[in-house]
Formats: sequence, C-alpha cells, structure tokens
Amino acid sequence: MDARRPAAGVRRTPGSRAVIEDPSAASQQAVESVLADMARAGDGDRGVVVDSPPGAGKTTLVVRAARALTESGETTMIIAQTNNQVDDLIERLAAELPDVPLGRLSAEAYTPPDGVNRLANVAVDTGIDGLGECRIVLGTAAKWARVRDHHRRWAIVDEAYQMRSDALLLVAHLFDRGLFVGDPGQLDPFTVVETARWTGLSYDPRLNAIDVLLAHNEELPTHRLPVSWRLPASAAPLVSRAFYPFTGFQAGTSEGTRRLEFTTRGLRSPLDDTLETARRAGWALHELPARHTLRTDPQAAEAAAGLAARLLTRGAVAVCERHPDGRPIGPGDIAIGVAHRDQADQIRRALAALGVPGITVDTANRLQGREFEVVVVVHPLSGRRDATAFHLEAGRLCVLTSRHRQACIVVARAGITDLLDAYPSTDPIHLNVPVKFPDGWEAHQAVLTQLTAHRVSAPD
Repeated sequence: MDARRPAAGVRRTPGSRAVIEDPSAASQQAVESVLADMARAGDGDRGVVVDSPPGAGKTTLVVRAARALTESGETTMIIAQTNNQVDDLIERLAAELPDVPLGRLSAEAYTPPDGVNRLANVAVDTGIDGLGECRIVLGTAAKWARVRDHHRRWAIVDEAYQMRSDALLLVAHLFDRGLFVGDPGQLDPFTVVETARWTGLSYDPRLNAIDVLLAHNEELPTHRLPVSWRLPASAAPLVSRAFYPFTGFQAGTSEGTRRLEFTTRGLRSPLDDTLETARRAGWALHELPARHTLRTDPQAAEAAAGLAARLLTRGAVAVCERHPDGRPIGPGDIAIGVAHRDQADQIRRALAALGVPGITVDTANRLQGREFEVVVVVHPLSGRRDATAFHLEAGRLCVLTSRHRQACIVVARAGITDLLDAYPSTDPIHLNVPVKFPDGWEAHQAVLTQLTAHRVSAPD
C-alpha cells in the first residue's frame, strides 16, 4: 500500500489537505491495511512502519496487532521505552485478551503497580526463562537488550521514534520482523554523549530507530493513522499544520462535540478571562509583561498554578462524546507542562501553597504519551534572552500543546515573537543529514500566530 494514497471516505479539495468524511472508517481502514501488510510479510521482509499523530489510537493498533499475531499462532515480544509504557500496555492487553498468558519482563528492582499485580493472566519475572509459557512478553528496550538466547518471529516496537537506533541494534537479533509504531512529531531520543563523530552516517546512534531502519530498508511499507481521537476540532488543525506538515491529520470529533462549562461564575480577573477564552476557543494565551527572567520565573509559575487551581474552583465540567451530559473535571484531569524539572518543582510548590493536590506537573519528556482534559503550558521561550536549540525544538512544543482533549492554555511573557526574529534558525548543515521537518523556529511562529488571536494580557 502507498501510504500517501487517500483512504476510503477521504476526499481531496483543490489546494488543501485531504478531508476525512468518516473518521471511524478511515481509522479502521488504516489499521486493516497495517494488519494486511503484516500478514503478507515474507521471510525476507523486515516489518511494517506506522506513523501516528497524537491520540490516533496507537495503543489500540498495538493491541489489535498482538491479537492478530496470537490468533495466527505466533508468540510475540513487545518492546516499549519506559516502564510506564510497558505497564499501560500490559493492562490494556490483559483486558482485551483475558485468556492469553502474558509475561512482564522486568528488572530486579521493579515493583509492579497494583494494576498489574491484580491481573490474573500476567506473570512477572526478571528472566525470559521464567516466562516460557507466555504467548506475549513485554519489556523495556533496556531489559530486552540483556536477553541472549531467545528468538521470536515477530516483535512490536512501541514509541519507536523515542528509541535510539543503537538501542534497536541491541535487540534486533531477537526477532525476524517487527511492527514499528510511533509519533514522528514528538521529542527525539537524546544522549549526553558527544555524537559529532557520527554526523552524516546512516547508523548515527542519536537518530531514532525508525529513521535508521528506513535508511537501510527503503522498501518497508509505511502507513500513517489519519485521525486524532484525543485532540479536539479546535486543536487538530494547528497541531497538524505546525508539526506534521507532510503527514497531516484531523480530529475525530467535530466542532461542538466537546466543550468546557463552568458551574460557578467568574470574577473580572485575568485568570477568569483566560479560562473563558479557553472555554470558547480551546486555546488561550495568558500573556505576562515582557521581561527577561530567570528560568524559574516566579510570576509565570504562580500564573500557571493559579489557572489550574481556578479551573477547579470554577467547577469545570467537560462535555464530550464519552460524557454527553458532562463530567466534572478533577485534579487528575489537569496537567501543567514545562521545559525543565526545576520549573516543575517550583509550580508544585505554588500548587501546594494554594492547597491544590493531585494536579500533574512535569516536563515534556515525562508528559509524552499522556492525555488530559486541560493542559496549562509554560512556554519554553518565555522570559528568555536567547533561543537555544533545546528551547526551539519542535518536538518539545508539540508534546506540550497536544496532550489535551478540551483546551490548552499557554502562559508566556510578551516578546517571544521578537526573540524568534532575533534568533533565526542557524543550525549547521552537514552532508548526508536530511533536513528535519518541521523546523523549530517555524513551528513556534505558527503556534504563536494562532495564540495571538486568543491572548489575554495579565499583570505580573
């Protein structure tokens, strides 16, 4: 299958992206095409690659693929990148395949969460020999790299764009072919080791697993999931345009299907004005006065914590296709995303001072893959004097602005556009290194252009 070919229920309008008239049918066809390519894979085939935008049903695809392999008599290994990802997958698989013995390959220091401990069809062991009766075995890439005398025909590699290519090399001998699933718009894998010596080489270890895999296996069938079931209709067009310029997608829900409501009237304050803007538009920019600040900007931290706390005080209710009558938003439905861990610590202290527990506060790296009703973001470039490659990285902003089902509120100091104009992209160009899209500078400009229409000016 040509991944660029429009799926069923898709029409193209001149000069525009494809319009999916039936998102459910398009998603189903995409999954069926992936499974069909897996079923056709011969002895010389290395596998199938699937690109998935935020909230497109990647986990559902992994479960469907594992089920199909099990029903065809295969014993399958699943490789994820973190323990949390493995635990989430094994709980989902146990619910979908209650009669299939599942194995959880773990480190000696690993303590299974209560959700995994309660699963009757899951065995946990530090060695592969103790999981010999399991039809599906899951573990992190780091744990699978320690396995030696073991081989299976199929592996499913989850979050493959987060996997460094050298990590794939350490486990590639364990399987003949794989289903590689991931989100190309998210954060790239990173290393603290200097890697300039490998720049331009096709096996550069800092590259993600899929890029290196395709560089050596250009014939691999590549698919994409065309619909985001997480992002609302207000967010999908911007996220698609800014971060997925060549593999666009659209929301699975239409305008008006999701909305925020408040059970308590607000005050005439910038916090309430921002919440009202987010309620109406799905986006809001809570803009503080322009100023160069420390990375731990106290006013930005207090604003982010205050917005999250005010959301709860106002009795926010989320109306959506799952809860057409509305569901109260609790602390677990809200996240605050930042670029640095010290910023997260600062906001946690601010929330504690407000007496608001239970709200998730973390960096983009740790929020990756998670989903919330409302997300408050402290812009990575807020208050900075310069625009470094770290803060300009498109994947970081993509993660922060694509975790929500209802609304995203960005807290930032004025002047970011001027900062971007003063620091255009100046990354060096190397031979044999593909140009990375989207460019971080351009992605930030696209997001700020959208946010400017939903700006609320706030004092320090």
